[in-house]
Amino acid sequence: MSEQLKVPTMAEMMAEGKQPEILFWVGSAGSYDDRAKKITKAFVKILNKANVNFAVLGTEESNTGDVAKRAGNEFLFQMQAVMNIEVLNAYEIKRIVTCDPHSFNCIKNEYPGLGGSYDVIHHTQYIQELMSAGRLTVEGNTYKGKRITFHDPCYLGRGNGVYDAPRDVLKKTNATLVEMKRHKGTALCCGAGGAQMFKDAEPGNKEINVLRTEDAIETQPEIIATGCPYCNTMMTDGVKFKEKEGDIKVMDIAELIANA
Repeated sequence: MSEQLKVPTMAEMMAEGKQPEILFWVGSAGSYDDRAKKITKAFVKILNKANVNFAVLGTEESNTGDVAKRAGNEFLFQMQAVMNIEVLNAYEIKRIVTCDPHSFNCIKNEYPGLGGSYDVIHHTQYIQELMSAGRLTVEGNTYKGKRITFHDPCYLGRGNGVYDAPRDVLKKTNATLVEMKRHKGTALCCGAGGAQMFKDAEPGNKEINVLRTEDAIETQPEIIATGCPYCNTMMTDGVKFKEKEGDIKVMDIAELIANA
């Protein structure tokens, strides 16, 4: 039995003359990728649980243009960005929360130059905020004593200096947080960023995601926690490559908190 998730759209809110606390930017992965859709649902479950008045753009949301920009197609990026900015500005959006560090970085740092300035935060920061405000509490037994290692997404960590929020949120689950040798400022990319996910590998003796998964396996984790749908895919593929999928789960922080 699946519980009913309430996901209002901005158009519906506007029709009722209401303005949400936050706009939840779902992103392409969270909308179309089957694995990432579970992260989206987990985050919505958290928002519903904390009684957050939020909305999504629904069909009015289009790709941020991040991939086009990283791959060098500035023209396509600007077209996609300006289209989104027009929609966001028409709705007078102030605050945006997203589960995707690529969307987070792009809207936060690259949209202002094209006329779109918003308060943009990552979902781990927002979950931390809800917890601090007492709107969200976690039962401390679901992951008690479980060994969890957190992989820093490039655009969240090194790109925007957000290191503490995801870790603070994970600690609330009473799990045992184990750090990889390369973490925070020295964390290694999962291998997906910069549109690398959509092209063939270059010559070498190992895929980046396998190398990063080896970093994680060294900490002997039961769970590899991520805060990015692309990292999730890369680390999951890495765990499969190492034939460890029986021992190690890859989960987004939103899923860990929703379960708890």
